[in-house]
Amino acid sequence: MDLGIFMMPLHAPDKPFLTSLREDQAAVRLADELGCSEAWVGEHYSSESEPITSPLIFLASLMAETKQIKFGTGVINLPQQHPAVVAGHVAMFDQLCEGRFIFGIGAGGLASDFELFGMPDVAEREQMLAESIETILEIWRQDPPYEIDGKHWPISLKDAVWPDIGVGRMARPYQQPHPPIAMSIMSPSSSTAKVCGSRGWIPLSANFLPSFHLASHWRMYVEGCEAAGHRPDRSKWRVARNIVVAESDAEAEDYIHNPDNAPHFYYDYLITMLKKRNATKAFKTRPDMTDDEVDAAHGVRTMYIAGSPETVTEKLVALREETGDFGTLIATQHDWDDVAFNRRSLTLLANEVMPRFRAHADATQAAE
Repeated sequence: MDLGIFMMPLHAPDKPFLTSLREDQAAVRLADELGCSEAWVGEHYSSESEPITSPLIFLASLMAETKQIKFGTGVINLPQQHPAVVAGHVAMFDQLCEGRFIFGIGAGGLASDFELFGMPDVAEREQMLAESIETILEIWRQDPPYEIDGKHWPISLKDAVWPDIGVGRMARPYQQPHPPIAMSIMSPSSSTAKVCGSRGWIPLSANFLPSFHLASHWRMYVEGCEAAGHRPDRSKWRVARNIVVAESDAEAEDYIHNPDNAPHFYYDYLITMLKKRNATKAFKTRPDMTDDEVDAAHGVRTMYIAGSPETVTEKLVALREETGDFGTLIATQHDWDDVAFNRRSLTLLANEVMPRFRAHADATQAAE
């Protein structure tokens, strides 16, 4: 059982951009020092609250300052970029970090980005995602000339191919045949999980839905594996959760339930956007729940694991009993509205909780 971190990231919109970036860099450096296995960073273009426009540029700034942590894009939104550009950037990044990279991909999730890039149609974005990743993989697996059909990005590079001077060949990643590919899974019984299973990709279950939906992600992943003749591997599954660890249960509860703190802003932000899209269903914990009942307090109450190291360990054990085994727990990092508190929370999670949780997972795996 490994521990990683995930950052959308989400910050108060009035926090200076550079302050947010420095805070996020500090979180990744701390995670590396604590032995976390992975750091995932999102990509958004048109939100002051989610300010990282390029996870690759951001993560590249941390290569020399970290020792062992792997960098994950959570995610690169493929419909918003030309696949040749993504193929080139990812190949160079993977070379520079010598394979400490997981290539997370998606179709996008921010309404303002959809409008910005002129792609509001869900079905079209999914088609573009599928075409883009196939084009990227084709670029990496072949030598020039390149002739790759596509509805959105047909690629032709055949006339200006001069091998004697190195012109016309696309860069390839450090990891062969390519970096591990991952997708974020955001809805109950998501077809994305099935795609991950069928392709042998990494499924990453998002933190912002109630835990009882997570088992459906694994079921869909298994369906995809079986359809493609793959053996389902639980060690590939990443499960993200909002986790706060404090010295006592009372301290943790006081922090997460304070309406002026980052946890409330996080869910207020998400739920406000979901309500504008009539998409609050995944947040509901009972069939008759109204949209008005889905608010920030509900999100914090139902989707946070908080308490002392002992309490958080117990809650994680209960989560694993509910979902079944998974390979990596991904702790979502929110705005560090209290720097000392948030640094201590991640430190307690890594140093106090994870050894106990890992021992429990190892013991129960051996018994199965």
